[in-house]
Amino acid sequence: MNTYHKLEDWLAWMDELSQKDVVIIDNFIDIQLLEDIQSFFAAHLNAFSKAGIGALDQHVIRKDIRGDFTYWLDRKRDTDLKLFWELVDETIHVYNRYCYLGLSGFEFHLAHYPKGGHYDKHLDQFNNRNNRTISVVIYLNKTWQKGDGGELEIFLKDDSTLVVEPVEARCVMFKSATVPHRVLASQKPRYSLTGWLLQQPSALGQFLG
Repeated sequence: MNTYHKLEDWLAWMDELSQKDVVIIDNFIDIQLLEDIQSFFAAHLNAFSKAGIGALDQHVIRKDIRGDFTYWLDRKRDTDLKLFWELVDETIHVYNRYCYLGLSGFEFHLAHYPKGGHYDKHLDQFNNRNNRTISVVIYLNKTWQKGDGGELEIFLKDDSTLVVEPVEARCVMFKSATVPHRVLASQKPRYSLTGWLLQQPSALGQFLG
């Protein structure tokens, strides 16, 4: 298959993820793909809805816990993101081939945190659905600078924390079931493409937190 990234890069990233449970990759997407996603984001911003927590019949809106708005992506519908879907295919392929994860699906949404938006400490996993394996966040913020907020704070297994600045084209991948994290309050609108690589097919994403 044609690849977006070199195999040696993938192997280095997977090795870091295996050792540290998280990997941060700057310039994970190129200018063309970045602009494709940003344009799609802007065109669909009016269709975003308030995000909640919990899966399916346990899904509730809790503004005190989570303050973002989301737009769930659909590969068959959202064909303008063709290059992104191909990158998702590549990502799943290399994880399955070299890490033997048995990934068989994915779910992604666009996320908009307005000024003041945050997300309290949590795991990317549900009590009644535990198929999220790798969390993926790609930042879309064109002019983010220190003081703008919206950082991702990751709580590591050695009890230290890692604060990730939401810099444009930066990608963060981490183990969904074992890495607690939170989004610090944004001081200006914050944009990302966020999703999960799954070990089993998911339920409909728009009903998930």
